Amino acid sequence: MGRSDGMNYAPRHEAKPVVAPGEFVFAAAALDHGHINGMCNGLIEAGGTLKWVYDPDRVKMEAFIASFPGVKAADSLEDILDDPEVRMVCSAAIPARRGPLGVRVMESGKDYFTDKAPFTTLAQLDEAEACAARTGRKYMVYYSERLHVESAVYADQLIRQGAIGRVVQVTGAGPHRLNAAGRPDWFFRREDYGGILCDIGSHQIEQFLHYAGCKSAQVLHSKVGNYSSPEYPELEDYGDATLVGDNGATQYFRVDWLTPKGLGTWGDGRTVILGTEGYIELRKYTDIARSDSGDHVYWVDGEGEHYEQVSGKVGCPFFGQLILDSLNRTEHAMTQAHAFLAARLCLEAQAAALNLTPDTLRKPESAGLTNKT
Repeated sequence: MGRSDGMNYAPRHEAKPVVAPGEFVFAAAALDHGHINGMCNGLIEAGGTLKWVYDPDRVKMEAFIASFPGVKAADSLEDILDDPEVRMVCSAAIPARRGPLGVRVMESGKDYFTDKAPFTTLAQLDEAEACAARTGRKYMVYYSERLHVESAVYADQLIRQGAIGRVVQVTGAGPHRLNAAGRPDWFFRREDYGGILCDIGSHQIEQFLHYAGCKSAQVLHSKVGNYSSPEYPELEDYGDATLVGDNGATQYFRVDWLTPKGLGTWGDGRTVILGTEGYIELRKYTDIARSDSGDHVYWVDGEGEHYEQVSGKVGCPFFGQLILDSLNRTEHAMTQAHAFLAARLCLEAQAAALNLTPDTLRKPESAGLTNKT
């Protein structure tokens, strides 16, 4: 799992269906990011039936169908939205289009499951919140770095068991490999991707809220910059932020597109969770110079020092919980309030960020420190 490319992250686990075949039918629409494969595979492993796929790009649809044989190619989005069997639509659209598509899906009476980042503007978030409240439909988000990583799931289990006491601080590192030649044009357009804190920063903020049990939080400081890609002036290849939760827990995280070529995978993602009685460190995708596998969990508690490599041992229960939540109108996988709060905080962090791009890499009109990204 740790060796997969970040753009096409699609981990596979032992199938553990929570429903019978055909009991939960879903569809995929808008295939702009490879995360759609992981989203759909997770639901299929949990017993979901993938019926339709739609994208205006026929080449993308054909590649998707090759990965998921048996799925039907829709001629339009309406084919999916008008099908009464379909309960949920999964999407990995261009980030700026995810919010409007979600509103359209919810208005049709179906639940929506989108790749992160779920929005690029606060106006999109406000519209989706209002629509979810009005329709009673779900707007769920694929925060994959917690939901689809077994070491992250195991850390959650340790925390719930009381292994490290009360969580008081979470430190996250979310480096990614840029691989610019393989990225679509929209990836480099600020209006389309929303900024680095809005995008991959959303993983980090969501993890903090979950692990620390925060119901609200405040962004204290945030920074972004373009340090090494002057040919892409709208790209931010670095970002960080500090938050404090309503319960006093704090977070610092750093995200970047600066993974060196020598690393054997797309990013050395790590999380350190400090509690009042111990701490946990996750080395999610690699353990550099020691192991090219992922899902390494180190923790220290009152009894001693511990280590376990948990790949293939824990699974990812989110997908089965999401299916049952959709069928039963419950909120065990993720509450709607949590999904929207994480999105709001990453947008606020992005909007408030100090821009650290060196003057030599800036456009002439934007030289000098500014809080505008």
